[in-house]
Amino acid sequence: MNPGIIFLLILVGAPLVELYVLIEVGSEIGALPTILLSIFTAILGAYLVRLQGVSVLTRVQNTLVRGEAPALEMLEGAMIMMSGVMLLFPGFITDIFGFLMLVPPLRRKFILAMLRRSGNLQPVPGSVDMPDAGVKQIHIIQGEYRRDDD
Repeated sequence: MNPGIIFLLILVGAPLVELYVLIEVGSEIGALPTILLSIFTAILGAYLVRLQGVSVLTRVQNTLVRGEAPALEMLEGAMIMMSGVMLLFPGFITDIFGFLMLVPPLRRKFILAMLRRSGNLQPVPGSVDMPDAGVKQIHIIQGEYRRDDD
């Protein structure tokens, strides 16, 4: 199916489904509790996004200190931002997806699955997926150096 059509269906269908769920929940527990629950999930989501964002930022800094590219951490940061947007939208379905994106193991699995599907995930030599592939052993000879120009 064409990605544009899928996007259009989500753009039109998601608010309709959210509205239906809000009406159903409101008819079961009442309008005021539904509104308060929606506000509570937004506040809780903002707090959790802040905590997760700081955690990912710390991991980005640690990765940079080690001299590595923080690619996965950057994608996690983008996903945390998306979850924050979803949690701020009123509705319980977007809240569920937003909270699921805040669970680190689920978030990593989703990111890795998307990268594999897109073909952008390539095993790195020496990683778990590709042990010892293309990695040469390096022998280091330790000693002292002195310049004899005098």
